[in-house]
Amino acid sequence: MSNLRYSLPSLLCAGWMSMSVAYADASFEACKSELRRSAISNQISAQTFDRYVGGVQPDMTVIDRLNFQPEFRTPIWDYMAGLVDEERVEKGQQMRAEHAHLLQEIEQKYGVEGHIVLAIWGVETNYGAISGRYSVVDALTTLSCIGRRQTFFRNELNSALRILQGGHVNPDDFKGSWAGAFGHTQFIPSTFERIAVDFIGDGKRDIVGSIPDALASTANYLKRSNWQANQPWGFEVKLPANLNTNDEGRRTKRPLSTWAQRGLTRVNGSPLTAQGLRADMQAGLIMPAGPEGPSFLVFRNFDALFSYNAAESYALAIGHLSDRILGGPGFSTPWPTDDPPISRSERRELQQLLLDRGHDIGAVDGLIGDRTRGAIQLEQRRLGLADDGRAGLKILTELRKGH
Repeated sequence: MSNLRYSLPSLLCAGWMSMSVAYADASFEACKSELRRSAISNQISAQTFDRYVGGVQPDMTVIDRLNFQPEFRTPIWDYMAGLVDEERVEKGQQMRAEHAHLLQEIEQKYGVEGHIVLAIWGVETNYGAISGRYSVVDALTTLSCIGRRQTFFRNELNSALRILQGGHVNPDDFKGSWAGAFGHTQFIPSTFERIAVDFIGDGKRDIVGSIPDALASTANYLKRSNWQANQPWGFEVKLPANLNTNDEGRRTKRPLSTWAQRGLTRVNGSPLTAQGLRADMQAGLIMPAGPEGPSFLVFRNFDALFSYNAAESYALAIGHLSDRILGGPGFSTPWPTDDPPISRSERRELQQLLLDRGHDIGAVDGLIGDRTRGAIQLEQRRLGLADDGRAGLKILTELRKGH
């Protein structure tokens, strides 16, 4: 009797789980049948659908990413330090030399400067080194059947299948982010269909296997976003004391002459119209860390960068990296923090120090995830520091000392 008493609930639970899994499998297969009908009505052959989607099983790690709401918000100074550091600058300069002829051809055709295209390539995939591990079709099929925004993801899945059907990308290499962005500069499939170009003329628009196609496609994107050739994205400025910055921002653009009248100068003290800029050029003021941190006047080209990934921090990283690739300096005004940000090489050093202390944080990759932040918090508490889990200079300095 005792065995029956304990085993019956277990059997019932196991039976319920089996029924749930079976129901989920049936539901997913029913969804795939619906997707198949939609695909056929959207210029995708039944053979293409069956080849690439027929055997797909749901990847719930994609749904985890879809539903993930991060509690840890990266400060702007950490975001910038991770994307624009000496490693990425030096690699960008190497790529500029290696692809000089290609970048010149792209600039001549699309009117977008090579260092701008390189900066997007560098930020998006570290110049092709990290482009994503998810099967684009598997991820989009899962997202088309489970979770939020299914209509959006179904359209992206159809675009992805048309890309494969057209032979543009090697199916084995069709990998990207959990949300379906792929290639050297991370286009989503529908953007690929609208924007990607066959720059080398082989009949394919291959932003995965062809660097020329990828970089030219990126330039074409910016051209269609109204990029203005030979115009700046923006530059750092010095604010006068007691400047009223209420209601200022990227969209509130004023002539440079107006900003000059209000007391703004470049950080080196030169006038805003230096380097041949016109007094009537329209610019908006952004202060990503408030008036105590670096401030910038940004032009229409900043809006074009913003359109690539709708975040001002992203556009600022692209603009700043592009300047650094050309040999420009870092920001003049320090970030308003008593715990300065650290570079990717320093983040890797911090991770190794955490591993040496027995923390299971996974690979030493310079990426600060939940396990690394958790380990940092434990060390911060031990050392009497604020336990915010942030990978800053303070914790790195203390661990370097062997404390």
